[in-house]
Amino acid sequence: MEVSKENPVIVAGAGPVGCTFALYLAQHGIPVRILESEPDMPLTLRASTWHPPTLDMMDTLGIGAPLVATGLKVPRYQYRDRRSDLCAEFDLGTLEGDTNHPYRIQVEQYRMTRIAKVMLETLPHAEIEFGTVVETVWQTDDWVMVKTRTAEGTKEFRAPYVFGADGASSNIRVSSGIAYEGFTFPERFLIASTPFALDQHIPNLASVSYFADPDEWFLALHCRPLWRVLVPTDPEADPEELMSDDYLEKTLQGLVPKKGKYEIGHRTLYPVHQRVAETYRKGRVFLGGDAAHINNPLGGMGMNGGIHDAYNLAEKMVAFLNGEVNEDAFDLYDRQRRTMATKFVQRQSIRNKEMLENKDPESSRKQIQEMIEITQDPERHKAFCRENSMLNCLQEASEIT
Repeated sequence: MEVSKENPVIVAGAGPVGCTFALYLAQHGIPVRILESEPDMPLTLRASTWHPPTLDMMDTLGIGAPLVATGLKVPRYQYRDRRSDLCAEFDLGTLEGDTNHPYRIQVEQYRMTRIAKVMLETLPHAEIEFGTVVETVWQTDDWVMVKTRTAEGTKEFRAPYVFGADGASSNIRVSSGIAYEGFTFPERFLIASTPFALDQHIPNLASVSYFADPDEWFLALHCRPLWRVLVPTDPEADPEELMSDDYLEKTLQGLVPKKGKYEIGHRTLYPVHQRVAETYRKGRVFLGGDAAHINNPLGGMGMNGGIHDAYNLAEKMVAFLNGEVNEDAFDLYDRQRRTMATKFVQRQSIRNKEMLENKDPESSRKQIQEMIEITQDPERHKAFCRENSMLNCLQEASEIT
């Protein structure tokens, strides 16, 4: 089956990953249809970190400038020892010349998808069907059948190719019989957002700051107009208690004491996984984003890695449909992106967590001191920033053949 207006490429999920893939295809004249379970673009506060190479990709889609204008520009980030004044500060300005965006942008992912929706609605080769839950897919040598559920009942679509960007519980992945290998941490992560200006009460606080501590590490992240605070929780604790006003107040006061009660903007408690799908391609079905890999949020690599998946596959899909490459390009997508998920994203995100929760106070301080020494060496400083901003990850992926 050939791709056509009547038989477009189908994308399951209208998050940042699905939108990136769909926009790239539609802007290159390839018909594409997004199936999204929600009645409109999901208003979620999940991912908020946009790394330099991801912003470079957004520029090519026409989203970079409005995203930068909407978000908070963060050129520096910190690793701190909570029990002392040790602080290693990294400056993404060292990446000048390696990227058009030598900084991170902090802005909620839904800002991007709302911009993408407006753009997609103006493109003749794109359409979005909201309120459409993808339940199962099955395929032949020539096409993929997609069964969905809507308010009116079931509906079936037939497509030459399907991209599953439908999240960690992906029905595309499950119905395709693709294993999701890995593990789940015993503890859950708790996030609370507050308008309280943490940077006015913690000296020299960067907008992204990791606090290592043997007893209770935490992450402070500024996403205007709120500050997000992320902490680990006791695996045995009652979820209702963890989400209660009293528990959040006690936790925040323990981290940054203040007069009066904390105002809470939103709160989220969620399990933390480290998993990678056994393959990103099965015939005419592809996976990307959380449907293909999931990791703890320390380092902001989940959504960014998912967008890198989408961009990589979209480039190959356009080239294939234009007759420039053969289907081997799709196997290359799996090799390049799955390798990076297992070799880099999983390893680095686990390492970030282990560093913050190090139970030996002396060893924990030594880690921060070693980071400080890295910042004092221009060459090592830049190398560290390249690695953690995912520039190296993308370069390594491009070298896989």
